[in-house]
Amino acid sequence: MKVDYHIHTARCGHASGRMEEYVEAALARGFAEIGFADHLPMYWLPEAKRDPEIAMTFAQLPGYVAEVKQLQQRYSGISIRLGIEADYLPGCKPRLLQALAGYDWDYIIGSVHFLDDWGFDDPRQLEEYNRRDPEQYWEEYYRLIQESALAGVFDIIGHADLIKKFDPPRPSQLYRLYDETVAILAQCQVAVEINTAGWRVPAREQFPDADFLARCARAGVPVTFGSDAHKPEQVGYNWDKAIDLLKAVGYREIAFFKSRKIFLQPL
Repeated sequence: MKVDYHIHTARCGHASGRMEEYVEAALARGFAEIGFADHLPMYWLPEAKRDPEIAMTFAQLPGYVAEVKQLQQRYSGISIRLGIEADYLPGCKPRLLQALAGYDWDYIIGSVHFLDDWGFDDPRQLEEYNRRDPEQYWEEYYRLIQESALAGVFDIIGHADLIKKFDPPRPSQLYRLYDETVAILAQCQVAVEINTAGWRVPAREQFPDADFLARCARAGVPVTFGSDAHKPEQVGYNWDKAIDLLKAVGYREIAFFKSRKIFLQPL
């Protein structure tokens, strides 16, 4: 069974295409299940500081949920899940829970895109890499990934080495960070995704890397698939390549979600 749980919509301000085009693309590629997981509004910022090119507004959120539900009724040949991608920011859990409340999510992806006010995956902020110490920002990134798992809010941790997107120098303690993080993921019983968007950016490698995924497999951390599609033609991007990699590092099952419950299917 082919699944893609990381699909965006034009509401986030940096994706294109109609939602039904993403569904049609998934059907054409033989996917049994997909999930939309657009960016939750930037709940941690005052409204005036929320960037419409990064995430939808709170005014758009009900329409996003309603359109997913409409598509669920319209298409019978594919399962369509209601997901959301939510940023983790330290100290903001009450506001996050408030932002998520009131909707029947099938799964919630937790992601780290910001270190303080630095949007490190934003090409408009690339110069900041030259001002910071790689040892420090990798350490800080993985501390936040660990905190996001421990928060108990998320079903899936998104692109768990996104900090490498623009191929910055790796830290000397990378594998220590991996081991500490994977131990917490296993403890918290949260899944990771193999996110194939990494093959479309300067890193030229899936998120997270094979070493991290192998550690997850050994620790019993479930894995699912996400293309991080921002265009309909990106749905299911590099599925076969990703599945081959998962098998190579020791995975034999892939995770599906419904109503915040996890189900494992053989690869």
